[in-house]
Amino acid sequence: MKRGLIVVDLQNEYLPTGKLPLTGIDTAVENAIRVISDARDAGLPVFHIRHESAEEAPIFAKGSVGANIQSDVAPRDNESVILKKHINAFRETDLKQQLEAADVQEIVVIGAMSHMCIDAVVRAAADMGYQVTVLHDACATLDLTFRGVSVPAAMAHAAIMAAFEFGYATVQSVDEYLLA
Repeated sequence: MKRGLIVVDLQNEYLPTGKLPLTGIDTAVENAIRVISDARDAGLPVFHIRHESAEEAPIFAKGSVGANIQSDVAPRDNESVILKKHINAFRETDLKQQLEAADVQEIVVIGAMSHMCIDAVVRAAADMGYQVTVLHDACATLDLTFRGVSVPAAMAHAAIMAAFEFGYATVQSVDEYLLA
């Protein structure tokens, strides 16, 4: 079964210098670098997802530095960059067509944010029949609040990973994945 790597929204906006800094983003990017390097060495297709909002949006604004993919995980010339305008990377993009063209049946997902764009792409991919692996320590999120309840980023991340593991994906650490 052919595998492909999907790198979701590792953009400048999520760095400590961005408008939406994530908890654990530095570790997630360090691990993402290892996974991307491994995929390249193995000749696996790498698909970079880049979110872009309307020009007047407060984050990921078209043409802004924040909307750029982080230089440490920048795509190479032969790697796809899929521009998305919605949370789900499959919605109104050609991601599925690109996966099919590359004959990918198994996907590995890394990136940001665990509770939003990672969640959406993992569930959609599983629903489409892809075998999905999520590398939990190459993903990051932020603290959440719901109706006065504060949820630390680590808890939000763990809840999403637990849901994936329960019914949507294999969840591994980067070390487990690279050793397999």
